[in-house]
Amino acid sequence: MATFLYKLGRLAFRRRRYVALIWVALLALAGFGAASASTATSSSFSIPGTEAQRAFDLLEQRFPGASADGASARVVFKAPDRQKMTDPANKAEVNRTVDALKSGSDQIASVTDPYTANAVSKNGTTAYVSVSYKVNSMELTDATRDSLENVGHAAQKSGLTVEIGGDALQVMPETGATEVIGVAIAAVVLVITFGSLVAAGLPLLTALIGVGIGVSTITALANVLDLGSTTSILAMMIGLAVGIDYALFIVSRYRAELAEGRKHEEAAGRAVGTAGSAVVFAGLTVVIALVGLAVVNIPMLSKMGFAAAGTVVIAVLVALTLVPALMGFAGKRIMGRKAREAADACVPAEEKPNMGTRWARFVLRKPVWVLLAGVIGLGAVAVPATSLEMGLPDDGSQPTSTTQRRAYDLLSDGFGPGFNGPLLVVVDTANSSDGKTAAKQVTDEISGIPGVVAVTPAQFNKAGDAAMITVVPKDRPSSTETENVVHAIRDTGKDIQSSTGAEVLVTGSTAMNIDFSQKMNDALLPYLALVVGLAFLLLMLVFRSVLVPLKAALGFLLSVVAALGAVVAVFQWGWLGSLFGVEQTGPIMSMMPIFMVGVVFGLAMDYEVFLVTRMREAYVHGEKPGQAIVTGFRHGARVVTAAAVIMMAVFAGFIGSSEQMVKMIGFSLAIAVFFDAFVVRMAIVPAVLALLGRRAWWLPRWLDRLLPNVDVEGEGLRKQLGETGADDADRGGNGNGNDGHGDAGGERELIRA
Repeated sequence: MATFLYKLGRLAFRRRRYVALIWVALLALAGFGAASASTATSSSFSIPGTEAQRAFDLLEQRFPGASADGASARVVFKAPDRQKMTDPANKAEVNRTVDALKSGSDQIASVTDPYTANAVSKNGTTAYVSVSYKVNSMELTDATRDSLENVGHAAQKSGLTVEIGGDALQVMPETGATEVIGVAIAAVVLVITFGSLVAAGLPLLTALIGVGIGVSTITALANVLDLGSTTSILAMMIGLAVGIDYALFIVSRYRAELAEGRKHEEAAGRAVGTAGSAVVFAGLTVVIALVGLAVVNIPMLSKMGFAAAGTVVIAVLVALTLVPALMGFAGKRIMGRKAREAADACVPAEEKPNMGTRWARFVLRKPVWVLLAGVIGLGAVAVPATSLEMGLPDDGSQPTSTTQRRAYDLLSDGFGPGFNGPLLVVVDTANSSDGKTAAKQVTDEISGIPGVVAVTPAQFNKAGDAAMITVVPKDRPSSTETENVVHAIRDTGKDIQSSTGAEVLVTGSTAMNIDFSQKMNDALLPYLALVVGLAFLLLMLVFRSVLVPLKAALGFLLSVVAALGAVVAVFQWGWLGSLFGVEQTGPIMSMMPIFMVGVVFGLAMDYEVFLVTRMREAYVHGEKPGQAIVTGFRHGARVVTAAAVIMMAVFAGFIGSSEQMVKMIGFSLAIAVFFDAFVVRMAIVPAVLALLGRRAWWLPRWLDRLLPNVDVEGEGLRKQLGETGADDADRGGNGNGNDGHGDAGGERELIRA
């Protein structure tokens, strides 16, 4: 591995013009594809194997004209004080609105009259018009949306309060300017880390090129592959973070090799051969975690994982080829001014213990106390996770500034919270001897269920073999009480099927959310087993150890549970919610825990690989276990710290998104990286390694013979270079006599990266 990457790094450095041209051409090609691709018209959401999905599929089959997957809107009216919606003037305005909606677009399937559809509140102050469309929300044209909004604005001129809810106004989420702030923070951190604008700009440039190719490719294929609206945002979030980090590690190692006196091409080869090996395995862990999302068997989530994994693969390839090519263009400017002057004068910098060295020595003196502090601290933060409630956000989680949220509140006040999430019960009477009697029995049974406030009469299809029943629960869609109503209807349906032969299925957005949450819960443990198991084997290859990968996995689980606790405290309990723009608390988005597990596991292994590989390298070269820990922190702590701060800044930038899903994932990833990088990897890991000593690097002989040697620490590369004499030949003649072999603790550095 190291030898191959060493040759690749030298080749990319030597042929830098061709390498740069290839990547620029790929960026242009992907950009052209994105610009010329048709706009994504579909973003289907399906949950195979669930009752809600079976009911939805049955609706499409038996009620072909009902547009079961079509978008919907509710135009909600509220009368001024001391007036009612049944007053002649207000009623006339509503009728004008209904007529305008019907003629506003050819994408409209139906518009209900609130005065004939029993859609006026008991006190007469609120009414709503239901609008159904022939296509889903992503296929609605701008003209259709504009028509809907214009009709609402026109009705407001009469003095009525008019708000519009539903998914018809759903648009691509806006991330605002905060992600730009995240990139700006990353730039500042890189400048502080490297002390050179050129060295700081290189990781940013390469990461942006990689993300540009990845996101443009996703955009180009969005219509063909039916990718959701948030797929490109999440791919950008992850690709930008890992792209900066991977380039950061290679540039840092390159500067260290230059400080050792090696020529530029040789330094680039060694940097890619050593740090590049760590990048490959770190990238593999991220890819495994993201691709593993497919085990959940939810197409939307699988596509998100594959798209993000593809962006990570691009980031790895960019780091291994484009980064050394650009290092060749940068020349001496990759070093800071003081480092260049010292190198030109052939004067090595004074060896002083840096912060990483001092911290590692402190941990070695107090390993038990550091371990206890880290575990107890994360354990305390994890306590709120025991109260985790999962669901999918509805309009009630939207900011109060949106018309969707105001329409949600008006409906809740006028009709009750349950009107915002009605349940749709589908009765399949094909196998029943008396379908109408069976449907009436279903209606009667559901009416007696606690928590149900309204049940509409059954509406049969033309063939008479299926019926639809609308059920309005008492509580809001995301409440536990509404979930209990769904389960009660399903239990009742089983009894009815056994007695009449009619199958009763519950669907609708609320039931879909409940089934989605259950499917995510069921998939979490198998997903963890698959991802952690594969990554454990991968880390055994990297570290030639059993206990180090085990410790890495357990530390990751601790940081993830702590991050879940923080998410529950902020988004479910509302602690510090205003600080993060959380206007409405509620259940945690169902896909967030499993998605966070997938992403954070890969990123956590990044820090594990980059930090512990340096320790392993020092240990293999003859250092004692304690000194190897110090060496690893001396070389890697500052870079890993910078990488973590950059990743946190990039993720935190997405907290400003208008989409609750993106906001929550951005916060969860940022806080998880903080816990994992600064508590687990910087404190718990060295404490555990200090307590284990040489046992940390133990591997059974039979397993050592069985596992292939991937040579991540570059020992084989060093031997090969030593045998050919390339090491001495490629040094810049600094006269210090150091041949780069032997004890890693004896290496001099002119800079601190």
